[in-house]
This record gives sequence, C-alpha cells and structure tokens, in this order.
Amino acid sequence: MSAGRPSIVVVGAGPRGTGFLERLAANLPELYGDRPLDVHLVDPHPAGPGRIWRTAQSPLLWMNSRAEDVTMFTDETVRIDGPVRPGPSLAEWAGIDGRAFPSRPQQGAYLRWVHARARADLPAAVTVHEHPTTALRVTGPRDGRQRVWLDGHAVPLAADLVVLALGHLDARPDARLRGTAEFAARHGLVHLPPEFTADSDLSVLPAGEPVLVRGFGLAFVDLTVLLTEGRGGRYEEHPEDADRLVYVPSGREPVLHVGSRRGVPYHSKIGYETAGERPPLPRFFGPAEVDALLAAGRPVDFRRDLWPLVAKELGWAHYHRLFAAHPERTAVARQAFEERYAAAAPLGPELDALVARAVPDPADRFDPDALDHPLAGLRYASSDALQDGLRRYIADDLARRHDPAYSTDLAVFEALLSVYGQLARFGDIGDPGNWWHGFFSYLASGPPGPRLRQLLALSDAGIVRFLGADVTIETDEERGVFRASSSSLPGEWTEARALVEARLPDPTVADTADPLLRALHADGARATDAGLLAVDPGDGRVLGRDGRPHPRRFALGPHTTSRAGAAFTRPRTGGFAFRQNDRTARTALALLRDLSCPAEAAPASVPAIA
Repeated sequence: MSAGRPSIVVVGAGPRGTGFLERLAANLPELYGDRPLDVHLVDPHPAGPGRIWRTAQSPLLWMNSRAEDVTMFTDETVRIDGPVRPGPSLAEWAGIDGRAFPSRPQQGAYLRWVHARARADLPAAVTVHEHPTTALRVTGPRDGRQRVWLDGHAVPLAADLVVLALGHLDARPDARLRGTAEFAARHGLVHLPPEFTADSDLSVLPAGEPVLVRGFGLAFVDLTVLLTEGRGGRYEEHPEDADRLVYVPSGREPVLHVGSRRGVPYHSKIGYETAGERPPLPRFFGPAEVDALLAAGRPVDFRRDLWPLVAKELGWAHYHRLFAAHPERTAVARQAFEERYAAAAPLGPELDALVARAVPDPADRFDPDALDHPLAGLRYASSDALQDGLRRYIADDLARRHDPAYSTDLAVFEALLSVYGQLARFGDIGDPGNWWHGFFSYLASGPPGPRLRQLLALSDAGIVRFLGADVTIETDEERGVFRASSSSLPGEWTEARALVEARLPDPTVADTADPLLRALHADGARATDAGLLAVDPGDGRVLGRDGRPHPRRFALGPHTTSRAGAAFTRPRTGGFAFRQNDRTARTALALLRDLSCPAEAAPASVPAIA
C-alpha cells in the first residue's frame, strides 16, 4: 500500500454521491473490515441535496415525482450482492401525503438526512472529510495513487480510488449558442442559455414584454412558475368548472411564446393506480436479447439493432393491458393475438396487419411515430386557432392521463422503465442525436397534472402563447430582434427582444463546463458519439480510448454511459441505480482491501449488471 492512510475521493456529494456513500457503509464490514479509511467528499454545494436539490431555492418549485415514489434505500426487490438496508421513502420520512408532489426544498431536506444517516453508519475507523470546493483534475499513474486537484488548494488530495458522482453538469456554449449570444450582445437583447432554471437570472425578463422560449419540457415548467407565481400571481378555482383554474396576474409577468420540435408539453404524470393484471416484463427486450446483441461483437446502432425490439416491447405492454383490462375494445381472442404478436417481426407489415385486425379503433393502437409527432400535418389558420387547438390537446391529454380507461398508458410507462434498465447494459447505445432519451422523457417524465392545469390557465390569461411544432428561431440583424416561426402556423412570425433556451445542457464530455471531466477526456478517457463518458457497465470504472477500464477511477450518473432512467428510484421496483452503486462500492472496497493485503486479492473482473 502507498504511504499514508487508504483513501477514496468522491467528487460530488449530491444524491448519487450520497447513494454511493450509503452502499459503501453497507458493504464495509464484509469487504473491508475495521481497517482505517479516509473518505473525501468534494462538492461546492450542500452534501446530500447537492446543487439541484439544495434547500435554498424557491418552495414554488416541485419535484417531478410523488412523495411515495422516491426512496434512497434498498429493499427486497433490489438484486444486489451487498446487504439490503431498508429505509423510509420521502413520504414516510416527511410524514406527508404520498400522492403529493413535494417541493424541491422538501426533497433536499430528505437527502440531507439520508446523507447524515449514511455517514453515521460508517465504522469508527472511517474518517469523512468534506471539501466545499470544485475538483479541477485528476492525475496519477494507472498503478499508483491518484491526485485530485482542488480549486483554491495548492496541494492535491491523495487517493487510492476516485469516484466521480458529478450529477447534472453545465455546458460550454456551442457555435450556435455563441452566435446567438453575440447577436444578443450587439443589439442589447436578452439571451438565457440552457441551464438549471433555478440558477437563471430571470430579472432580465421585463414585465409585459414578449419572450421567445425554445423548449417545452420540465425546464419550461420551472420557468413559468418563477415568472408567474414567483412574481406574485396566483391561481383561483374556476367559478363554472371545477377541473379548471383561473390565473390572476400580478402585472409583473412577461408574455411567454413557447415552442419546440413537438410543439406540445411533455405528457402529464399518470394520475391513477394499476388495478388487475400487469404486463409481464421484460418479454421481447430482456437479458437474453441484450446478451445476444452484446455477444455479436459489433457496435450497436440504436435504430437498427435496438429500436425494433424496444418498440415491440412497448407495444406488448400496451396490448397486453388492452386485452386484459378492456377486452370489449378488441376483436380477436387474446391468446391468438399474443401468439401471433410474438411470432411477428417488429416494425413490419405483418405486425401492422395483426394490430389492425385485432384493435378496431386506431386510438387504441400503440403508434410511437404518432406519439413522437403529435402535431404532424396540422396547420392552423391563425394564431388564435393554434391557441385553441393546443388548449384542447393539453386538456385531452390531462383527462386521458387521469382516466383508467386508458390504462394502456401506464403499461407503456412500466415498459419504458424496464427498457431503460436493459439499455443501460450497452453503455453506448449508438444514438448520437440522443433521440431515445428525449422520447423517454416526453412519455415518462412529464409534469404533475396540476402543472398542466396551471398552464391552461396561463394560456387563457394570455401569459403563455403557443408557437407550435418544428419551431425555427432566427436572428434579424436589420431589426435587431429574435423571430420565431413554426410548421403549425406557416408564414407567420413572432418577434421578441428576449430568448430563453428552456432546457438543461446536454451532458457532453467534450463541451462540459466541468474542468475535471474535460481534463479526464483530454487525458484519454473515452466518450461516446453522444458525448457521454464511457464506463464499464459492470462496476462503473472509467474506460480509456483503448477500451481498458482504469483500475482506480470510477464514474456514476447522468454524464456516463450507465445513467439510469429516472432521477430517483421508486420503492419496490428493483432500483437499477442501487445495483450500480452497490457494484461500484463493492469493487472499490475489494480493490482497497487487496492493495492493503495482497494475499486476500480476489479476481479483478466482475460480471455486468443484468
């Protein structure tokens, strides 16, 4: 062993770093015993909640999950080698209604408590050191101690192992964003780049002025909250319709003109529970199919190799639920349909013909292309007609997502979670445009239903105006304004002196604002075509451009090829992120043990997470 106490440096002490720390504490007695160990936590933000879930942000901002659907603890459904250590969900810990959507500060308080509990569970021989600063780079030989250089510190931390749990990252602007920013500066305009909305300086958006918003996902939801209720507006119940709200402006709101590729908000969270038979998953895209693709030994292309199986899996969940819960809307025997569905090639004419015969109403069929392009082919005669059309779309979606008659949507949601867990085994799924992650988020990670009720009220009040689909935003040098148009309203343009890019930056290694990750890539760490840091799917070790895993560097989280499909784990759902954390913690502890006692060394290879 190198001179000095054994040490691990964990860069990032937010939810993922805390989850790793919990698994480290759980596995220490078995794999490391009572040997001394220093654990260094490096994060400029509060330990536990980190940056995104810090308690010092507006309580108007909600989580995107119900309180009962958030846990940081393992249970009997999680397949791990380490010990299961149950703990309370957010709802149980906070004593709140499990169906409620908690505020971000409430979640931050829960994470702070989980972090404190994980630290308390560490043996007395383990000393934790907190460093409230930024890690700049990691250096050191493959077979020796690493050095973690910190901002404001002349002497680096010495580490036998380094674990990167960096969470969501900022990005340096690309050429398009730089050009937009330069245009805005020349003409005295406002341009807010992609970033975490709670960190944006929204005071630069003046009351009553038009603002173009590019992006209709969760960042847009946060933006509207902070620019409406955050500026003193309020909602009241509609005097004639209990399902509607009325927005009462404060007079300090700007007018938000919002559009995106799809032109519609993410689908609402589903507002009912499953009753009756659930689809058995996985069926057509499970471990056996993944094993076969991995064994083929060729690069995986998402559209060619994965999407046909994924689409068949999602369709299977949809039709299994339709036949089980709503047989009156089908036209053939269930067993015959399932046998023919299983035999049919995915995404082919045979499958299309089978579905057409078996499901008479096209509205009951699973059509991923229609889901992904909800406004395809629709043209509106005027902006007012577009507003009416989008309000009907949002109201219909809101009603559907709260109606058990459409429980096929919940079945597809469950299949999406299953599929995401299988895809994580590939690391790089060969999807450079990151289409799959956007499609997943659009269907499975939409806002709570109340947020869409509020959006309808904001539209009624004229605070939000819809631009439509396939939005194009141009810069007009002569007039010194931004101009937006869409395929939904051809030939019409909306002008504004402010533009907000309402989305989180893409977690690309080459363009991240994080200096450590950029330096790691420059020093030889491999990135995928989609810009993710390549890691070993078995234990999270960082892969070099030569494909070799670094023996002393690990990475977990959304900037890696093993990112999980949701920010937090729902209780009793298997917890893919828990399996990653457990495997990484166990590998790290075994390596530390073997460095200190070579006679106890175990084989270095570990199986991939199934």
